[in-house]
Amino acid sequence: MMRLVLGYSGDPGLMSVERAIAEFRLARPVLVSDGDAEAIVIGVEDLDEELCRRLDVVAGGRARLILTGPRLRRLGLDREDHGAVAMPVVDPARVEALARRIDARIDAPVRAASQIDLDGLELARLALISPAVIVVPLPAEMEREPSILTVTGEDLRAFRRKQATRLRIASRAPVPLEGAPDTEFVVFRGGEGMRDQIAIIVGKPDLAKPVFVRLHSACLTGDLFGSLKCDCGDQLRGAVRAMAQADGGILLYLDQEGRGNGIANKIRAYKMQSEGFDTYDADAAMGFGLDQRRFDFAARMLSQLGVASVRVLTNNPLKIEALEAAGLDVVADERSIGRANPENLRYLAAKRDRAGHMIDLDAVFAAPHQD
Repeated sequence: MMRLVLGYSGDPGLMSVERAIAEFRLARPVLVSDGDAEAIVIGVEDLDEELCRRLDVVAGGRARLILTGPRLRRLGLDREDHGAVAMPVVDPARVEALARRIDARIDAPVRAASQIDLDGLELARLALISPAVIVVPLPAEMEREPSILTVTGEDLRAFRRKQATRLRIASRAPVPLEGAPDTEFVVFRGGEGMRDQIAIIVGKPDLAKPVFVRLHSACLTGDLFGSLKCDCGDQLRGAVRAMAQADGGILLYLDQEGRGNGIANKIRAYKMQSEGFDTYDADAAMGFGLDQRRFDFAARMLSQLGVASVRVLTNNPLKIEALEAAGLDVVADERSIGRANPENLRYLAAKRDRAGHMIDLDAVFAAPHQD
């Protein structure tokens, strides 16, 4: 019988992480190794009684729940670092309470997270699921189940950096837009996880001069559906309009929904905001920091398009710092103004006061209505 052997000439570490991300999003466990230590890791989403029962059989009382610093502070602890809570029995109701319930309080000692614990949280972050994981350390003598995927902590920690270096143009074509008919879409593969990123070149910007640039993180609710809870749609369309009226520019449309938390977590945060939380407190209650996004790959996108010097349209100082750190010359930064309404006023004030965004609310209130 003929044997089919295709082989794999790429980076096996990247491939193992990509497969591990898929496993995690499907609520299946992954074996993470770090030196001589090994552990079964699984996200807290979609845990059920049967899966917890099987985890208990393997764990033998050694399981632990790994929570982030923001989540532990929500549970009443005064600490910045991530921590581990012993789970002698993996009880889905207790896991749900500690990892996700707004009114929960910690009911057990918390010890410092190990490197494998931190690797598990990184896998959850890459998979865009809730930032909490169950970790079950495996003794050396225990037989490994062949169906469980193995990934190293080293590969997990290197994944985003490697993805940024593998960025490449996958396709490009003219896409005339209303108010900006001379526009080209350039799709990049790689950069941030397994998601494609888009550069929208408006007009014919002169690459020998500072190029008008905006880094815009995708916002399904605001960009597409006109949500009143943010000003993202206004900023998106306003940037394209400004570029079309000027000498052209480049808008990077980055797939980093919900400040890098993913759409499911963003909608969970919206639910908390409807109950009185501001945008950052809602994220912290789920276990997230102020912002999970990175912009190093965005700078690489600009470099591949021949851009060396930019005038950046943003309110976020982190974006300016990221472009400068990547070696681009930021000669000017200009504000991106959306419209205020009763639904987004608290959101805009929180971005200004909690994350240092350069937002002049008087200018926002004066912004004209644009269809």
